[in-house]
Amino acid sequence: MPGILISFVFAGMFLGKRVPPAREIWRMGGPQALLGYTMSFGQYAVGLMVALWILSPLLQVNPLSGVLLEVSFSGGHGTAAGLAKTFTELGFPEGQDLALGLATIGLIAGVMLGTIFVNYAVRSAAITIAREEPASEEEHYDLTAIQDNENFDTKTASDTTSDPLTLHLGLVAVALILGELLRRLLILFEHYTYGPLTGEIMPYVPLFPMAMIGGAILQAILTASGKDRHVSRELINRISGVSLDFIIVAALSTMSLASIGKHWAAVVILAVTGLAWMVFCFWVLAPRMLPDRWFEKAIGDFGQGTGMVASGLLMMRIADPKSKSGAFEAFGCKQLVFEPFLGGGIITALALPLCVHVGPFALLVFFGTATLVSIVLGILLFRPSAITPGK
Repeated sequence: MPGILISFVFAGMFLGKRVPPAREIWRMGGPQALLGYTMSFGQYAVGLMVALWILSPLLQVNPLSGVLLEVSFSGGHGTAAGLAKTFTELGFPEGQDLALGLATIGLIAGVMLGTIFVNYAVRSAAITIAREEPASEEEHYDLTAIQDNENFDTKTASDTTSDPLTLHLGLVAVALILGELLRRLLILFEHYTYGPLTGEIMPYVPLFPMAMIGGAILQAILTASGKDRHVSRELINRISGVSLDFIIVAALSTMSLASIGKHWAAVVILAVTGLAWMVFCFWVLAPRMLPDRWFEKAIGDFGQGTGMVASGLLMMRIADPKSKSGAFEAFGCKQLVFEPFLGGGIITALALPLCVHVGPFALLVFFGTATLVSIVLGILLFRPSAITPGK
């Protein structure tokens, strides 16, 4: 069931959203996109280093464990559950259980660390932050309401829509069909072109990243035909939210504690390494890669990179309760160029079969290079004119 439901979540990711012009996306979301790429590519790089030099030789853990950090931290429970079949087909069935355990650790630790960071920033004279008082235990945030207010230019369903739920479930189903057609076309293309020479990886790619692309194609068709006014982003969020709730419950209830107990040392090492990398990205790289209001914007990437999108939105709401910084708008634009690839996107889906086909060391070189390129581009293109620590 998780493998099917995660496709519902990803199919609705772009439905009901107006895609801004490319220039606006780059201007507002470019800095955060490069920071997000740095975090996710770096999760692959440090995870593969740990797997190659510690987990595999010393603990006899499958080298595929090197990709678990990005799958579980940036992808979250949904992505970890959605890749269950891929883990099994590649000979690493316990990978799903380890990924779910890491996702749980990342979610809890990310929210706790994020709240600590906000309270520290409020008390520090060296850091500019929109929030004026430390967060308190009396504050309550409705995650559903926060996620509904994504600060994209969203559409609401027309009043003439007779049965909105049926319509929107139908739209999600169409996005799934488009995604499956695209997946099958790519499998056929690979089979009859380069597949016999390099080995085939597309059969291992699950439906959900293709469903996301199918949703984007459907939204483009609706926008071009003027029918996008009938699509309610709020209702799509409700459908995705219910699906994600069922995914988490189903995945955690079937998670094998025996697998986690057997590989507990690997889980701890990966979790500590991943959190250390994310803290480094937040405090060291973010002030140098984001041109303004770095704290409010980076805290969203930190929350998403350790848990899920809702965690990032929650962290930004805590840091900027009155939405003064423009962090929500920048985060929305960043998601348009981040989600199709990482945090459950096509690169996340391809990383596992690629690790088997080209080897973990080659993948480490690729992701290490991608991390360095993202850092250099972020610093050169978007850094503040004069960097002062904490500003």
